[in-house]
Amino acid sequence: MEASHVNGIDRVHSPRKPSNPKFFEDYGIWKQAPVLVGTTKFQPLPDVKNIMITGGAGFIACWLVRHLTLAYPEAYNIVSFDKLDYCSSLNNTRMLNDRRNFTFYHGDITNPSEVLDCMERFSIDTIFHFAAQSHVDLSFGNSYGFTHTNVYGTHVMLESAKKVGVRRFIHVSTDEVYGEVKDDQDDLLETSILSPTNPYAASKAAAEMLVNSYMKSFKLPVIIVRSNNVYGPHQFPEKIIPKFICLLNRQRPTVLHGDGSPTRRYLYAGDAADAFDTILHKGALGQIYNVGSHDEISNLQFCQMLLDEMGIPSENPDEFTKWVKYTHDRPFNDHRYAVDATKLRHLGWSQKTSFIDGLKITVDWYKRFGEVWWGDISKVLSPFPIVVEAEVVSDKEEICDEPQLPKRPKSSA
Repeated sequence: MEASHVNGIDRVHSPRKPSNPKFFEDYGIWKQAPVLVGTTKFQPLPDVKNIMITGGAGFIACWLVRHLTLAYPEAYNIVSFDKLDYCSSLNNTRMLNDRRNFTFYHGDITNPSEVLDCMERFSIDTIFHFAAQSHVDLSFGNSYGFTHTNVYGTHVMLESAKKVGVRRFIHVSTDEVYGEVKDDQDDLLETSILSPTNPYAASKAAAEMLVNSYMKSFKLPVIIVRSNNVYGPHQFPEKIIPKFICLLNRQRPTVLHGDGSPTRRYLYAGDAADAFDTILHKGALGQIYNVGSHDEISNLQFCQMLLDEMGIPSENPDEFTKWVKYTHDRPFNDHRYAVDATKLRHLGWSQKTSFIDGLKITVDWYKRFGEVWWGDISKVLSPFPIVVEAEVVSDKEEICDEPQLPKRPKSSA
């Protein structure tokens, strides 16, 4: 393998060429954007020096890459490892290019030689493993890809980490591994049974089983983190919050799946970065930590809040219907997720940004940068886009004015 210099980035790469050269094009838009990070800062750990963050050019991971690089410039070297998939952007970290403690490595977690080369070349002692296929809608049509990346890719990471002897392997999972939580159920603890209901969640649960096996069999020092939905600037607009902002910014209606009743708990990305920083410095090896928000909002409620935030009239039914449409639901859509983050709060972490305040920041960012940060996003704004070889393809789903109720299976009688 060789080192090369691309658009101001010292990166280490395999002999293969980038799958899509557009990811390395730099039009300077990042220079106009605020540098967004978390708020926490701890006494640096003496046994942590070189941190590898997989998926570092993606959404949540890029917040942690920026935060750790800027908060600990003399203590930690940060290596952002990313294959630059359709939802990634080097704009998310280009503002760090002149930082001596930041490096970008163009690599794929499913390629053992690239993963091992990165770990050995940079003497990695700590890993945050974020890289994953994460869009639930896509997992229903491309489940093999989710298994390959999320399960096999995690296996590659674990085996490589074992070989080099890392001191911390922080595996980023999801609250979706718990499955659906009923309205009358208590928030789930870290000890709750895993019961995933879609291919994405199942792949993340399977990855956790591998992580646990390496902890038990090889004494790999691991921590597992299960977070609820994270939102904020830098999120690729395939997810509901940035997608709906971009649609309304184009004077186009939003499109809800089903009847809009499922709820989600949303955590601002700055608070998520703080959570991971806290877990790095205060978390105990061998433990699992839920990262949970207090803000639980239905998709329908979110539409009303977004219309209000963007100053779009929606007080009467006709106005609301103009901007909120419906299409069929996913094959299965969990009604809600709910995790108890008491264990993490005992480490000193707390949610600082309310959904109202976080939404205001997010709307402003997407109004300014949403149309240019990733290039042309037109195709991803459809209700059920698909991805073909790192390219997003628009769907042609039927859209209507009325909520779509779940289709009941036909009786066998």
